[in-house]
Amino acid sequence: MSIRQKVLFKIKSTELEKIDFPKKVSSYFGVNTFSTETMQKHISKGTFEAFKTWMSEGKTITLAQANEIADAMKEWAIAKGATYYTHWFQPMTGLTAEKHDSFISITAPGKVIEKFSGNKLIQGEPDASSFPSGGIRATFEARGYTAWDPSSAAFIIESTLGKTLCIPTIFISYHGEALDKKLPLLRSDEALNNAALGLIKLFGHKDVKKIFSTCGPEQEYFLIDKNYYNLRQDLIMTGRTLVGAPSPKGQQLEDQYFGTIKERVVNFMFEVAEEAYKLGIPVMTRHNEVAPHQYEFAPIFEESNIAADHNQLLMELMKKIALRHGMVCLLHEKPFAGINGSGKHLNWSLADDKGNNLLNPGQTPEDNLQFLAVLAAVLRAVYLHADLLRASVALAGNEHRLGANEAPPAIISVFLGEQLTSILDMIEKGAKSKVSKSDIIDLGIGRLPKFNKDTTDRNRTSPFAFTGAKFEFRAVGSSQNISTPIAVINTIIAESLDYVAEQIKKAKSTGKDFNSAVLLVISKIVKETKDIRFEGNNYAQEWIKEAKKRGLPNIASTYQSLEALTKKENIALFEKYKVFSKEELIARYHIWIHMYNLTLEIEANTLNEMVNASVVPAGYEYEKLLAANLDALVKLHKDASLKVDSGALKDKKDHLAEIVAKIYYVRRNVGEMVKLLEDAGKLNNEKRAALYFDELKPLMEHIRRHVDQLECVVSDDAWDLPKYREMLFIK
Repeated sequence: MSIRQKVLFKIKSTELEKIDFPKKVSSYFGVNTFSTETMQKHISKGTFEAFKTWMSEGKTITLAQANEIADAMKEWAIAKGATYYTHWFQPMTGLTAEKHDSFISITAPGKVIEKFSGNKLIQGEPDASSFPSGGIRATFEARGYTAWDPSSAAFIIESTLGKTLCIPTIFISYHGEALDKKLPLLRSDEALNNAALGLIKLFGHKDVKKIFSTCGPEQEYFLIDKNYYNLRQDLIMTGRTLVGAPSPKGQQLEDQYFGTIKERVVNFMFEVAEEAYKLGIPVMTRHNEVAPHQYEFAPIFEESNIAADHNQLLMELMKKIALRHGMVCLLHEKPFAGINGSGKHLNWSLADDKGNNLLNPGQTPEDNLQFLAVLAAVLRAVYLHADLLRASVALAGNEHRLGANEAPPAIISVFLGEQLTSILDMIEKGAKSKVSKSDIIDLGIGRLPKFNKDTTDRNRTSPFAFTGAKFEFRAVGSSQNISTPIAVINTIIAESLDYVAEQIKKAKSTGKDFNSAVLLVISKIVKETKDIRFEGNNYAQEWIKEAKKRGLPNIASTYQSLEALTKKENIALFEKYKVFSKEELIARYHIWIHMYNLTLEIEANTLNEMVNASVVPAGYEYEKLLAANLDALVKLHKDASLKVDSGALKDKKDHLAEIVAKIYYVRRNVGEMVKLLEDAGKLNNEKRAALYFDELKPLMEHIRRHVDQLECVVSDDAWDLPKYREMLFIK
């Protein structure tokens, strides 16, 4: 019996204590966060008013006020059982980082008190030498700073033996460059705020003080039993299976999607939700996804900065809680070949401080006109900067998913739906077309119709689709920190909002009335950006041909996609809006190319180990069994005159020869892979990435093909690696 088979008998659901009357979520939502409401209860009125002014107008609080907030935060955290605090930040690894410090301060020999000052709240200094910097700093330069982000509430993380106060912060170098994901996002929201305010004031909304992006990232993931995970070197090292034959039953019957959730899984979901609610994470939706043992959580929309923090926290919770239930949560974009991978559909919108959604068609002609102006700005942004959107989702894991008939292709396009398309066509032509009155009602203002909110079907194949009061960027990878895609979206749309406002002013200066000026600008943009709009099936081969005719880029590789960060015009754009400096962009280019190379090298070295330590020995054992069987049969035929059909004897010989050949092919190709890795070590990062994409990845797939063929014929008793049919159908 193989190790794999022994594990099969040990798998069982975790025993849990039944809860007959669970608490109302509203009774404990955000209980582990130092929210604005909580802060107000613990500090003076003057300090709280100063804090609110800081948030709304940028007028910094005094050190005395910072000390008061810090002391209140400390007392609140200690009352909840916290003994340590940390500045929680998001370095360029895409993960989160923390250095824990105790609240204690020595007052006399052998005596301590709990103390936390405003200085410690506002600024920390973790060693930055080992975090990716892309050349911004030398390895021996260790100084880096964390700085409190007061727009995101501090929170408490619970572990079995204690609690820690986590303070969301930015992370910068000694000279002030952003070494993290959060600071560029905050900068981009400021740029978007300024641009959007400038536009809507033209529409008479002079009372609005703040406009911000909002997001709701839909988080897809897989769950597998921990016992199987521990037997797979590839899952442990890389997060995905590097070998594995397809299960006879996969997702063909589509019986997983929105199906009944297994009890073992729904118990996990309940605990994730409970822990998320304590941290103020508004998890709204949970359901089965398309592939076997693939699932999704989706939150309610929040301000982008908070949504990004909450998504990082949610991913950590999912991984931690899965282990408690005897499972492992896989966030890789493509953990299993042959079935759907996981994305993180990033729903993006614009809101103001009055509670209005700028992408929500209004009840008046003026509101509709403003909506269409904002819509035109989005179209222009995607049309001009599709390369930056593609770069924002470029990573090794996403290469397996984009364009794999389950996710949007690497071609960036926009879907608007039949109704909006009809409206834009009317505006472009300057004449009405025949449109159903049940969908569109003519308001008589410059041929501008009024329309309902959700009268079109969604297009799940589009990478950037309007889905009613929001756009859904479906190309984001499931493991990604969403801060970078949001920062890119915010910046390119800020630039287009500025452009639209400027063009409206120019049109008005020629003597046109306001409505006519706006429609003229929208019409011009609709004509110029028509190539970016596509309403059909993005998976179809016909679209790839059509997109090429339109001049739309189709960049499959990560390293080529990332070159967008080095273009002069893109550097100028980000510098204009103070989101990234040239140095910060070039650094990110180098960091992400390097991380891509490291990812592929880890995968290749893991594959080499798996083949030589697990696959080939299993093949040899089966080869030995076949050879012994054939040898015995030949001897019986010769010595005992056993009658053996010549066809049967030939079949046994052919089968043995087939196994010998497959093992040889695997070994030979692995040898080529090792040689390729050695040669790659002499190349710079850019050339190495090109070699890995063009040659290493196809070679690894070739090795996989032969290994998977072996898996299908080698004796089940000899094969120790857990199979797809087992990992994907746990009970």
